[in-house]
Amino acid sequence: MKQPTSFWLLTDTHYVSKQTWVEGKPFTMRERGDQIALKLSPEILDSFIDRILADDGTDIVLFTGDNVNSGDRVSHEEFRQRLERLTAAGKKVYVTTATHDYCSPNGEDECFQRGAVRYTETGTEPIPVMLRRDLFDYYYDYGPKQALSVHRESGSYVVQLGEGVRLCMIDDNGNGRSHCGLFEDGVQWLTAQIRDAKAAGDFILLAVHHPVIAPWEIFRHMVDYELYGGYRDLWKLMCEEGVRVVFTGHTHVQSIRKYTDEQGRWFVDVATIAAVNAAGKMRHVTVDPEAGVCEIGSVGLTAIRGVDTGDLTPQEYLYGINFAGRVEKSFPLLNTDFDRFLSETDGVLPAEKLRGHKALVKPGLRFIAKRKLSFAAKLGKVWKTLTPEEKKRAKETGLMDTAFEICRHIYPGNAPFPPDTVEYKALHGAAARLDRLVQRFKIEKVQKMIPPGSSLAEIAEDFLYNNRTGDDDSITVDLK
Repeated sequence: MKQPTSFWLLTDTHYVSKQTWVEGKPFTMRERGDQIALKLSPEILDSFIDRILADDGTDIVLFTGDNVNSGDRVSHEEFRQRLERLTAAGKKVYVTTATHDYCSPNGEDECFQRGAVRYTETGTEPIPVMLRRDLFDYYYDYGPKQALSVHRESGSYVVQLGEGVRLCMIDDNGNGRSHCGLFEDGVQWLTAQIRDAKAAGDFILLAVHHPVIAPWEIFRHMVDYELYGGYRDLWKLMCEEGVRVVFTGHTHVQSIRKYTDEQGRWFVDVATIAAVNAAGKMRHVTVDPEAGVCEIGSVGLTAIRGVDTGDLTPQEYLYGINFAGRVEKSFPLLNTDFDRFLSETDGVLPAEKLRGHKALVKPGLRFIAKRKLSFAAKLGKVWKTLTPEEKKRAKETGLMDTAFEICRHIYPGNAPFPPDTVEYKALHGAAARLDRLVQRFKIEKVQKMIPPGSSLAEIAEDFLYNNRTGDDDSITVDLK
């Protein structure tokens, strides 16, 4: 009887060595403009590893790319020390890399990172980098060494995870921005590995850094290059060969999406949020080959090693550091100290440009800040359809409070407002009204953003509620 096999999966750890920065405006601005906690990346990764080491029942750990943030050598050295900590405790560790893991000083890999820097108090200075061609040997002991098969050109490999189950770790570095996927030789290798697994009676899972299915339709339409190169061909291959699950990352979004072709064949793309996001999580997966099922769950941090978060949870603490959380935390300053609001959100918002148009920006932002949800309901012409209770809630709920609640779920998934809520009715109605206005007045800049056959209302649905599989944190997949 084949026994179940379990593993942990982390992605987008974006490790930043503390040797690569000092406190100062340059690195603070770098962190503020992102939705990940770069300064605390070592503490966050160590906290996840503590949780993994406390689990005696799971001895496999996967890291699926963007392991470090800026392709610098010292961050890779410290990241590999964390892997050694896991293997010293008896864990099997399998690693792939992605575009944040290397630099291309001469442009030979078309990477968007030409070099790595150390952030000083006033600027930056260059530091040694990791080249793409060096990554395979650097992480050889973490996957390729144990592999059943290796595709050397890409660095992809297949391992036997356990009885009746294999894993293909696809390294899709490609050429950086121009192509993140396998070339023809790699596709042929992948196809052969899938068929070899089937011939042996094994289920096979795939893991690749870039998403196979966009987390939102507008994402695919606007930045198609951010998906796995040749994703439509991979859809076809997975459906034809009966591969049910691919694990992805890159977008930093917790998402589970299902693709079904015209013949009813399907698979799920299980995207995992960045470990260093405010609500970062890792996946816990158990494959039962006898039952033919794959159970997928998620675990977040309950504490950050060495960090006093006060009365806040780790998620609340990290959310307030940068991006939307910093704007939300500073928003009350609009009514009391506009200049301080701009200072607190500098690096997230274009503070200098806003300050230069203060006479227009200040009253405009204050106008938005005072609006209630009822404003959106009336704009969308759904006010008359609401019940008295819903009208009361709409009058009492701030429009920006609703917007910030949506922002809190953009990356962690499981958006909060399903169709039976007043928030959904008001905002969906407003989006539908805007659709009509955009078409009537032929606003080309907005029209170009809308995917063919879609609408602003349909785009809004991706952010209002989970219109995917119902739960972005967990799913049980039938592998048969």
